[in-house]
Amino acid sequence: MTLFTGLSAFPLTPIDDSGKLKPELLQRFLERIVSAGVDSIGLLGSTGGYAYLTVEERERTLRAAVESVAGRTPLIVGIGALTTDVAEELARDAQKAGADGLLLAPMSYQPLTEEEVFRHFESVAAAGGLPLCIYNNPGTTKFTFSLNLIARLAKLPNVTAVKMPLPADGDYAGEMQRLRAMTPEGFVIGYSGDWGAKDSLLAGGTCWYSVIAGLLPEPALALTRAVRTGNATEAERIDMTFAPLWALFREFGSFRVMFAIAETLGFATFTPPRPILALQPADRERVETALRPLMQFTG
Repeated sequence: MTLFTGLSAFPLTPIDDSGKLKPELLQRFLERIVSAGVDSIGLLGSTGGYAYLTVEERERTLRAAVESVAGRTPLIVGIGALTTDVAEELARDAQKAGADGLLLAPMSYQPLTEEEVFRHFESVAAAGGLPLCIYNNPGTTKFTFSLNLIARLAKLPNVTAVKMPLPADGDYAGEMQRLRAMTPEGFVIGYSGDWGAKDSLLAGGTCWYSVIAGLLPEPALALTRAVRTGNATEAERIDMTFAPLWALFREFGSFRVMFAIAETLGFATFTPPRPILALQPADRERVETALRPLMQFTG
């Protein structure tokens, strides 16, 4: 399977209260993902809390993941950082460690211009040497890539894909048609935002960058396969099974909900990095209720 296509699962990065990685728990998450048969793993994405980790912990996380999954499932590594120098360092480290691809978001404190983002990507893509996916995530970075900027970036060496947010107007097909007309042949367009996964895949999106697949890869894979085989009715049925969970993702943010899911599934009790707070007990009960219909897929 070509990198940046199919189902890409994004796991949490489990850390203790001092901010240190729990490598055994990370590897349990990864083993579950690999065993399900997903197409790739998105390590240190937003679900992996990369922005809250030191460079050293990110490098430790990468090495623990490579040790666990190397040669079995392609590994895409998030390398977003506030400065270009650090992002370049992370890109080189990912290549050296044995990652298969890179995911780059333009983190910032000062708002960035399009030219600043272009030059940032130009430098980091050259430093890493691996296939790189543009991470268009305005919900966290507050920077929205214009279609023209994506088209310009797509001409850079190593920049081969984009991870798009859900379009506000729901016109996935129209957006993809415009992007494909502006980008080189073979440039890959995929979407994040789990509650829009069914629609983006049915409209022709090449990849679902999935939060929930980081802990529940089986139902996410079932939804992806239903679309791939042209079974829109089954895809709709599975998506409706997810609906209570999608509602919680929208209400609380998927990052917070994933910690509650990990606890509900019996992995461990660990909390989000402060200042992010864990869900309250009553809301965790709602998460448990939303998960029950999905257990039919986990065997």
